[in-house]
Amino acid sequence: MNNTAADSTAVYEERVIPFMGISKLAMAFSALLIIISIGAIAVRGLNLGLDFTGGSLVELEYEQAPRVADVREALEEKGYTGFVVQQFGTDTSILVRLQQDFDQNLGNKIVADLSSVEAMGDIELKRSEFVGAQVGEELKEQGGLGLLLALATIMVYISFRFVFKFSVGAVVALVHDVIITIGAFALFQWDFDLNVLAAVLAVIGYSLNDTIVVYDRIRENFRAFRIESSQQIIDISLTQTLSRTIVTGLTTLLVLLALYIFGGEALEGFATALIIGIVIGTYSSIYVASSLLLATKVSKEDMMIPLKEGLDQDSPDYRP
Repeated sequence: MNNTAADSTAVYEERVIPFMGISKLAMAFSALLIIISIGAIAVRGLNLGLDFTGGSLVELEYEQAPRVADVREALEEKGYTGFVVQQFGTDTSILVRLQQDFDQNLGNKIVADLSSVEAMGDIELKRSEFVGAQVGEELKEQGGLGLLLALATIMVYISFRFVFKFSVGAVVALVHDVIITIGAFALFQWDFDLNVLAAVLAVIGYSLNDTIVVYDRIRENFRAFRIESSQQIIDISLTQTLSRTIVTGLTTLLVLLALYIFGGEALEGFATALIIGIVIGTYSSIYVASSLLLATKVSKEDMMIPLKEGLDQDSPDYRP
């Protein structure tokens, strides 16, 4: 350990990627993304799905397995808008969700309209029901409270696990990831439903795990290396964890791309939110969370283990 500490400056100069050299530029880029995201949410708003707005739900049973794209095209030809079509349970079951007021005859009307266009045999109406807007309001409130509670709990956890300066960086990075992910849905007016909300919560978990891995290595290196510069310590730590970050991120993205391509319309929003969140979360673990440590002037003294009563720094049992 002593030899490593003595040669730490040389190791830094030869092998370490200077991530923090562009930390100010990265923070400016993050600020721009957040401004765009907040602006999109404020001006355009979220294109809330049936789970939040209320509407009608119709389940159909086909004699033969239909193509979802054909059902969607037929509904568009008949003038329906604001709907989602997905397979439900079996290949012959189709679920149609519409953002419109409930009508007792809506299910029969959809069956009649589809039967006149599709040549796939008989279509049976399995159920036709309404999801109330009041339920949607409760879901929005509970979803928002869930996000706030998750962030508050994370801040407390990081404060105990590391120090308060670390908790500030971690929470700001998570808020950064959530705002940009939601902002993308507002900007492009993609449907925002409970699946997307679940993906946003999953992004918090993924990004937090990535940040904790980086923070753990930063804490270890502050204690291991005799380097006074916090920037150098953070660069060393990010370089050491880079291979793990790349492998984890790429592996997860491959799975999500498969889910996006083959998962169908029902999972499209979920996969999209996770893809955006993981890319932004990986970036924030490197540049937002770590840059904020520099901004809060984290130092080796913050990482020192408190002296046990009766010990001094010259004691053989003392370990910095």
